[in-house]
Amino acid sequence: MKLAYSTNAYMRFPFEEAVSRIARLGYTGLELLADVPHAWPMNLLPGDVEHIREILNRHGMAISNINAFMMRGVNDRRQPYWYPSWIEPDPNYRAIRREHTKRALKLAAELGAPGIQTEPGGPLPPGMSRRHAYRIFYDELMPCVEVAEKLGVHLLIEPEPGLLIERFEQFLEFTSMIDSPAVGLNFDIGHAFCVGQSPEVWISTMAPLTRHYHIEDISAQRVHHHLIPGEGAIDFAAVLKAIRDSHYSGWITVELYPYIDDPDAAGQKALRYLQSVAQSIGN
Repeated sequence: MKLAYSTNAYMRFPFEEAVSRIARLGYTGLELLADVPHAWPMNLLPGDVEHIREILNRHGMAISNINAFMMRGVNDRRQPYWYPSWIEPDPNYRAIRREHTKRALKLAAELGAPGIQTEPGGPLPPGMSRRHAYRIFYDELMPCVEVAEKLGVHLLIEPEPGLLIERFEQFLEFTSMIDSPAVGLNFDIGHAFCVGQSPEVWISTMAPLTRHYHIEDISAQRVHHHLIPGEGAIDFAAVLKAIRDSHYSGWITVELYPYIDDPDAAGQKALRYLQSVAQSIGN
């Protein structure tokens, strides 16, 4: 089991300090936030990319994934993570999402990351049908799919509670429109639990399309608020056993962005808990 920690828990720290802290916790990989303050693609120069590579090498850290979902750099007042979405009514505004995704794919290729993940269409605007939203999402995403194929990196869609694609059936419905090996699933364990889809049941079903996992706990009320694994209601023994039995050999990234006040303590507790669960099931 390869565990990584997302740098989105370290949004109050510069990138180099975030990497140093994650390495000291005992993680061997990290998910790079393609956003401020770590690696906002729009502002990166070639020297900046080389500096990121040097920092990772110095601390012996691999990149599990590049998080191109969050776009705090745009400073949209509606919500700092989802917007601009793929299905904005204004085509000029949704183009910002498209171009950001292209830049993130290029960054992944330059850094040797396996892929990036993006948001699953955004909130459905009032008056827009799901069919029309799928068409807009498809038209905006396909130029990015072409880039991903050319660069040889994964472009992963992450179902999210409350957005256009929040359930696996919706993911399968949408991706059936796309014939590309570059497109896959970022399987977020907590998100599945939030929408009432037992992750341990769906892991085997989605295994052929899953290229990366996010892991966090969720309360028994299934409210979308990331908790440290072991502090909510998810059965992680069943989850990790299902991942093992699916023969997945990639990264599982701990995502705890609500813990920006003390990301070290949260990350350490998560790592120890998940390692103990894995040991209990013989993983």
